[in-house]
Amino acid sequence: MTLSFRPSLNWLFLFIPVAVVAEHAGTMPASAVFFSAALAIIPVARLIVMATEQIAMRTGDAVGGLLNATFGNAPELIITFVALKAGYLDMVRGALIGAILANLLLALGIAFLLGGFRHHDQQFNPAAARAYGTMMLLAVISLIVPSAFSRFFAPEGTIPQEQLLNLGIAVVLLLAYGLYLVFSLVTHPGAFASQGHEEAHHEASSWSLGRAVGSLLAAAVLAAWMSEILVGAAEETGKALGMSQTFIGIVFLAVIGGAAESSSAIAMARKNKMDLSLGIALGSCIQIALFVAPVLVLMSYVIAPQPFDLSFNRAEVGALFLGVLIGTMVCADGQSNWFKGVQLTTVYVIIALMFYFLPEVAP
Repeated sequence: MTLSFRPSLNWLFLFIPVAVVAEHAGTMPASAVFFSAALAIIPVARLIVMATEQIAMRTGDAVGGLLNATFGNAPELIITFVALKAGYLDMVRGALIGAILANLLLALGIAFLLGGFRHHDQQFNPAAARAYGTMMLLAVISLIVPSAFSRFFAPEGTIPQEQLLNLGIAVVLLLAYGLYLVFSLVTHPGAFASQGHEEAHHEASSWSLGRAVGSLLAAAVLAAWMSEILVGAAEETGKALGMSQTFIGIVFLAVIGGAAESSSAIAMARKNKMDLSLGIALGSCIQIALFVAPVLVLMSYVIAPQPFDLSFNRAEVGALFLGVLIGTMVCADGQSNWFKGVQLTTVYVIIALMFYFLPEVAP
């Protein structure tokens, strides 16, 4: 019998007991607990995506797409849910903005870069890219409006009109997201079809239905457990390393929560399946803006110490607007290469550096 020691994300499951022991030991620094839990979440997030894909193979395209839309951002939703319950509202806002920027600029940028190295020039459906871009601009508008309202009419505190505005926007965004699913999965699936250069690819499910469902439930429980440990150590870690709640949310929580989806988008680009890569990266951005964010607003009235609002500071709104603008411009022509990947990742690094050195600011 031959043992295999090939590198694998499954090795990171070892950090689950490490994180638990570090948390309960009481003598470990908060940063050790934080990064142990962060590494443990990466393979758990990957397991959620794998289990969802296995279930989707049995249900057909429409239902499978809905399942991916529902569970694809489960790690981000769980992490932000736990942070919301703990009252870290700035961290939650940062995680939402960071998740969008990480998928739009970092994941897609690395996908373009590595795909371009292997295949030189790659093509994808420009109509789908434009549809994704329009939805992302809608997301930016939905965040600018409550942020501007708060800045000009309630700079010192929350007023009733602001809470009603946030609730109204949350409901409208959820409605828009539901209609987006109907449009992309039911009435106009052809608008998101892959380009002719991609070969048809059908896989048979290699997991039983029971294994897939059991893995999904177990992974969700593990993600919630590790997220609670992660968020519990986040504040002390930030103080020890000189990082604000906003920076922790925008960079660390966003990249960790989206690790599985980002790796999937990159892997598809290396296989020259650019439409699928684009769908994973940009589809995730849309889910976060139009589904995760409004759900957090509504749930905050039940679980959070105070209502969560979509009032982001100028730096967060500006970074999101510029990220969506450059992402839309780069994807508009339906072609990608390695240098476009450099452009996207460069913008992401610049934004991350800005938030690292940016002091805590009021919305």
